[in-house]
Amino acid sequence: MADLDSSLLCSFLAAGNQPVSGDRLAKELGVSRVAIWNRLERLRNARFVFEASTRKGYVMKSVPTEIYPALVEAHLLRLKFKPKFEFLAEVDSTNSEAERRLASGQTAPFVVLARLQNSGRGRLGRKWHSSHTGNLYLSLAFRPLIAPERLKPFTLWMGLALCAHLEKTLGIRLGLKWPNDLLAPDGRKVAGMLTEARMDSDRVRECVFGLGLNITTQREDFPEDLRYLASSLVQISLTPLEINQIAAEILQALWLAWEDYESGTWQKSFRTFWERYDVLTGKVVKVGLLGEPKEGVVQGINDEGALLLRSPAGLTQVISSGEVTLRKD
Repeated sequence: MADLDSSLLCSFLAAGNQPVSGDRLAKELGVSRVAIWNRLERLRNARFVFEASTRKGYVMKSVPTEIYPALVEAHLLRLKFKPKFEFLAEVDSTNSEAERRLASGQTAPFVVLARLQNSGRGRLGRKWHSSHTGNLYLSLAFRPLIAPERLKPFTLWMGLALCAHLEKTLGIRLGLKWPNDLLAPDGRKVAGMLTEARMDSDRVRECVFGLGLNITTQREDFPEDLRYLASSLVQISLTPLEINQIAAEILQALWLAWEDYESGTWQKSFRTFWERYDVLTGKVVKVGLLGEPKEGVVQGINDEGALLLRSPAGLTQVISSGEVTLRKD
């Protein structure tokens, strides 16, 4: 029945502000007028608003402000893109769920999409605040056929591809803070990425790419300690955003970015994207993870995605992993 809902919603999306008759919907979808009416009532209960026009049909006036799977599917139908995706109203972590499904033998690739996470996580075991239903929490799961060393720039590429997509579709230009954060123009964090993989000596067995993207969260929705550190797409755009359409388009963009990565064609765009969206080159930073923190001026990245850091002594250090903090000159 979810397919009927998504097909029904796809018809309304295609019609825009024009009314769609119940007869036409029944004929297109191969069901009765009563079945159409029952579906519309169910969707109304899910906070869709349909306006009836005498002798003309129905117009979809508004949609839920949170992820609604049939509406995501409807947008995917309009994009002519149908990935396998699993929707959960609530989950501990989409990455953890994707890992469990891979371990149970589920066919990959697939996507796990959740309305809420109660144990969302980022790098270094940090917690990702995931209690707002107007944000995007998803994980893409793959069984790639690539050597482990080829995975090194993967997270950077996915972040850059997402930056390019958001600028093209929404006119929002985010910046990438190595290695896995997307920042608003004012420096506040809008998204975090987490890639986790299981590897043999010669290939990557399983790979999960997780994304937490703040879409409709207002400043007052964040916990007090995050209000001046985190932002969202709607705070940047200052215009209403429809999360289900954005989710479907991002799903497609990330899926295509992965296909480009697996085939190797990503390298044609990588440097161009890096130069446009990188926020660290030329900045004084401190990098800490294990051992003594290192300070210096960022010189860019190498071909493997490692950070190049010029020390105060003028030596260039290659940083493969770490937590970067911007410092004042």
